[in-house]
Amino acid sequence: MKHPVDVHVGKRVRHRRWMVGMTQQQLASRVGIKFQQIQKYETGMNRISASRLWDIADALEVPVSFFFEGLQESDGMAAFERSGLPGDILADKEALELVRSYYSMPEAQRRRLFDLARVMSDVA
Repeated sequence: MKHPVDVHVGKRVRHRRWMVGMTQQQLASRVGIKFQQIQKYETGMNRISASRLWDIADALEVPVSFFFEGLQESDGMAAFERSGLPGDILADKEALELVRSYYSMPEAQRRRLFDLARVMSDVA
């Protein structure tokens, strides 16, 4: 049975890899393992050891703590699941594409888009 923390960490690996535009094969090569192992990590099927998580964090250029963000309770339920948002908003490809597009914009445009989205959500 998959542990909720392993699933959460695996999803964070997948999301970060996707956000930086890296394939499973590329990540596996940087870490020195086969891409099938990355697949198992990303689904939570296999647990990631501390040293392997360190290597993955280095390859994805994030601190190890990144993979645990959003994990607030001992049962592994993420904070965004309690916020009224869909259960796993980061699993939605459209949401991830929106975030990637958002961060590819110049800061001034991002700020204007953010302000517009905030106003629109207040009206809704």
